[in-house]
Amino acid sequence: MAIARNTRNDRWDDEETQAAKEAAAFKPLTREEAQALRLKDPPLSPWRVIAVQAAVGGVVALGALLVTGRAEAGWSALYGAAAVVLPGALMARGMTSQLSSMSPAASAVSFMLWEAVKIAVSIAMLALAPKLVQPLSWPALLVGLVLCMKVYWVALSWRGRKT
Repeated sequence: MAIARNTRNDRWDDEETQAAKEAAAFKPLTREEAQALRLKDPPLSPWRVIAVQAAVGGVVALGALLVTGRAEAGWSALYGAAAVVLPGALMARGMTSQLSSMSPAASAVSFMLWEAVKIAVSIAMLALAPKLVQPLSWPALLVGLVLCMKVYWVALSWRGRKT
């Protein structure tokens, strides 16, 4: 007695059929539709994020100075903010260059390269902190660093808002 096996997977066939229907239903946008979509969901400038990070860093440094009454806390918080802002600005400059937007492959490679540069510069700045900021307050530096990094999360909420 032979067991009949059905080698066909109906679920996969259904997915392929659905994908084929969606591909057939794809309609390129007209120029007006594309402009309306851009107005509805505007791109977020990396320079705006960098500017807000710098502002947050200044406020945190001033807050650290006022709360502790010690100048080293203010300078440490400012240096922590700089460890986020300067590498971020370097990456934004690299990613907004013409070379980065030549092709999708060039954009992907450029992103990975500039992200590696950003991480390396941040690590180097943190490693040099004890030598450059005398005396150094690590808690203040970390507060400035973390609060400036959190601006990236806030920037996600800016998408789609009209300025």
